[in-house]
Amino acid sequence: MFLNRSVPQPHHNSGTISPTASPNYLGLVQFLVEPFLESLETLSVDCEISQTLNRVWVRIAFDSTDKGKVFGRGGRNIQAIRTVIAAAAATAGQSVYLDIYGSTTPGREGMSFEEDTEERSPPPTRREPRANDGPKPIVKPRLR
Repeated sequence: MFLNRSVPQPHHNSGTISPTASPNYLGLVQFLVEPFLESLETLSVDCEISQTLNRVWVRIAFDSTDKGKVFGRGGRNIQAIRTVIAAAAATAGQSVYLDIYGSTTPGREGMSFEEDTEERSPPPTRREPRANDGPKPIVKPRLR
């Protein structure tokens, strides 16, 4: 194959996203969630981007009757949605958190991202074994 120098060659950096650009999280989440909803008017999507922490907080709310469809069997649908938006955020060098309101986490709707992270408690720590705990039980495998 011969290279024709009269035809301009495409620039390799033209398709990459700049580090300051963010994906359209609102449009992406709406595109992924709307097929599961009976009434599209009930969907509410809010997005908060923290430039200093490179984190994105996406909050969605919808009618509770659609909860089972959006979550899917064993949470497969919502996990797939989280995976897709996490991949979009990774291309921009960000991390993303998806919160679903109206289901399990009431009371945090009016909080900003910084207020919410301050209110959360740290994850539980593992208990260190003590000398006076005694010996651990021996677990034998079952034979069938």
